[in-house]
Amino acid sequence: MRHAQGRARRAGAALAAVLTWAGLLTGAVGCTSAGTGIGGVFGKPPTPEEAIRISPDDGSRGVRPGKRLSVRVSDGRLESVKVVRSRDARHTAVPGRISADGLRWEPEDERLALAARYTVDVVALDGRGNRSTRHATFTTHVPDERFIGYVAPENRSVVGTGMIVSVEFNRKITRRAAVERAVTVTAEPPVEIRPHWFGRDRLDFRPEHYWKPGTEVTVDLRFRDVEGAPGVFGLQHKRVSFTVGRSQVSVVDAARKTMKVRRDGELLATVPITAGAPKTTTYNGRMVVTEMLDVTRMDSRTVGFGGEYDIPDVPHAIRLTYSGTFLHGNYWAEEDVFGRSNVSHGCIGLRDVKGGGADTPAGWFFDRSLVGDVVEVTGSKDRTVAPDNGLGGWNMTWKEWRAGSAAE
Repeated sequence: MRHAQGRARRAGAALAAVLTWAGLLTGAVGCTSAGTGIGGVFGKPPTPEEAIRISPDDGSRGVRPGKRLSVRVSDGRLESVKVVRSRDARHTAVPGRISADGLRWEPEDERLALAARYTVDVVALDGRGNRSTRHATFTTHVPDERFIGYVAPENRSVVGTGMIVSVEFNRKITRRAAVERAVTVTAEPPVEIRPHWFGRDRLDFRPEHYWKPGTEVTVDLRFRDVEGAPGVFGLQHKRVSFTVGRSQVSVVDAARKTMKVRRDGELLATVPITAGAPKTTTYNGRMVVTEMLDVTRMDSRTVGFGGEYDIPDVPHAIRLTYSGTFLHGNYWAEEDVFGRSNVSHGCIGLRDVKGGGADTPAGWFFDRSLVGDVVEVTGSKDRTVAPDNGLGGWNMTWKEWRAGSAAE
């Protein structure tokens, strides 16, 4: 697909590892092959907002603790409701219950936590048996002019060698040097790690080259009482650690319509793909897996297109950019498309079956991937992906990266 210009705020990109069905995202971005007539195949389902009501509203910020969290449908029944609360890099499932009539879900604890991000994923069936999904996020009030940072990857995770530590702030940071000095990222075995600011609300860290497999990385946030902006002080003093797993780098050649998958330098497979069509090309450059979804909804309207497609059940979806580049399973294109034609709206498609097959190319690749793995695209007639569109910092030289520090 052609990507939206502004990157979506995805401060908890790795939160997907906590949710088995976090992939059932309503309004998730994505792409499909041009001219497939998806509307004719799938019909026109009711909008997620019509089918499923979530309160507080999706995207709400600074929600006060007195606001009630609820999920409801007007008819049919709720099939699944999963809510996760993220605070201080800790992710906790929020217990709740669906009412006996299936129309409402409410948490056991009615009071919202302060300084937290909530993620809500819902699956519901309407009165005609049609399945609808919604994904919503909101953040709660941070008292007394405080700022906090949301860290990726999540605590105690195992990630690929291309993982970039990313801290996104809930407020604009104007005293960036002070905040930067309050973050320490260390590795064992030791390696030089440097920070880079993207605007005033995101601070990333990486080494000069990809991490060595087996590296243990620790992120210390010492924001408490640090003044990030006039009168705005930090709230956190927390530690996050993660482990770097095996090395996997996959190179997509958009011109040849293939993807070579290498594990620890050895070629595992050459997989036929379909990339962006001539009018909706795929970004070039090195991208990092930030999210892995068993199934998700892809709607062309969320990325600036019209109603070209709206697919409720795209399988094996691997997010590569915040603007909506995915590597995903494709069951609607003809089999001879893969390896021969580029027909997508900017994503990278692998052959799959409806519902997702374990023995398909898409299922095979999904089962062998980690958040933090690198997917590099070459041969596309498009520009290089922006460094802040996802974890694209590997597309900067080491000199350029180091120049992004505010404290040096």
